[in-house]
Amino acid sequence: MKVTVVGTGYVGLVTGTCLAETGNEVVCVDIDADKVKRMQSGEVPIYEPHLDVLFERNIEAGRLTFTTSLEEGLEHGVIVFLALPTPEDEDGSADLKYVLGVSEKIGHLLKDYRVIVDKSTVPVGTSEKVHKAIAKNARCDFDVVSNPEFLREGFAVDDFLKPERIVIGSSSDRATDLMKKLYKPFVRSGNPMIVMDEKSAELTKYAANAFLATKITFMNEIANFCEKVGADVDKVRIGIGTDSRIGKRFLFPGIGYGGSCFPKDVKALHKSGKDSGYEFQILEAVIDVNHRQKTILIPRILEYFGGDLQGKKIGVWGLAFKPETDDIREAPALYLIEELLKLGAEVTAFDPEAMQNVKRKMGDRISYATRMYGVLEDADALVICTEWGVFRNPNFNRMKELLREPVIFDGRNLYDTEEIQSEGFYYASIGRGHQGALKK
Repeated sequence: MKVTVVGTGYVGLVTGTCLAETGNEVVCVDIDADKVKRMQSGEVPIYEPHLDVLFERNIEAGRLTFTTSLEEGLEHGVIVFLALPTPEDEDGSADLKYVLGVSEKIGHLLKDYRVIVDKSTVPVGTSEKVHKAIAKNARCDFDVVSNPEFLREGFAVDDFLKPERIVIGSSSDRATDLMKKLYKPFVRSGNPMIVMDEKSAELTKYAANAFLATKITFMNEIANFCEKVGADVDKVRIGIGTDSRIGKRFLFPGIGYGGSCFPKDVKALHKSGKDSGYEFQILEAVIDVNHRQKTILIPRILEYFGGDLQGKKIGVWGLAFKPETDDIREAPALYLIEELLKLGAEVTAFDPEAMQNVKRKMGDRISYATRMYGVLEDADALVICTEWGVFRNPNFNRMKELLREPVIFDGRNLYDTEEIQSEGFYYASIGRGHQGALKK
């Protein structure tokens, strides 16, 4: 099939590349001429495991091409995906200016029937707005479909090629048949392709992300309570995770969630509720708790250093909001670093993929190490913010040699408390108390 993807951000590029991988002819459209030129030369503009292999293979095969021309894209694809940014507005709502702006342009350019697919995460009722924006100037038939993505950064290629489910929001049989044909190769193992109305599809995406964010936040609350009463959150997590009604996933406590989806989507759903006269009290609590959780380690760091961080050198492992991505949007590490800087600390950080993005955002306000052990040289403490695999089994002896004192504040609970105690570290984690042989 001939497919067009408008927007080559995270979702758009993964969508276009994976659709090309199953034999479709895909044209990706982006207004950034420099970015398009780099992609045409084979450069992947984002970090996502395994994407580069598929990207190069499909460019070489001629199934994946790039252009700055929306008109060219519309002439090519019968199915046109809109994978455009929906950034958080000042009031917490999703800003639809990019989606609706492109929709108006599509109305002027349409010459033949097309299925316009909302792939971006958008509020309930957006498909109607997109339809109206196109219809103002369209002179041919078209349909608008909601097809939310459920991609996890770091696992996006696998998630697209082997989806747990595909949701299609459509009131048109013609459009639905085309979407089913497009996605048929991805559900050969029997995973469901669920067809529903457009509004329900739009809400499904928000509801899924809000529920997962709530699950994470609930576990963080339990972890914070464990600190107060002396319980071990790891034991609690295992105890409740074996209940099939709860499940073991998204029960790992830490310093809050970040990224491009959970923070924005929870706020957008909360705002949509207000706009419709409904108060999502649970989501309001989730937003508040998650904001506070991002800096939950700061009081513990202050306590250890007697309330004074002036001139203290703090090493930070992890800047991305999660491992296997270079995405730093709403990353807890950045909130924690800002607080450390305000308190007079000097920060040196390392991340396997995200340092360039942080440099563009923070400049030389912090230092950057080229290797993970570099942040430990003459540092007064190490703070762990992202659970990259490379941090899970470090050389503890080398760490002790480099650190001024063996002190770790772990925001992701990477290490076994008994093991870290036997290694002689002062160790503060989330929901497991303060463990370690060294006390200040």
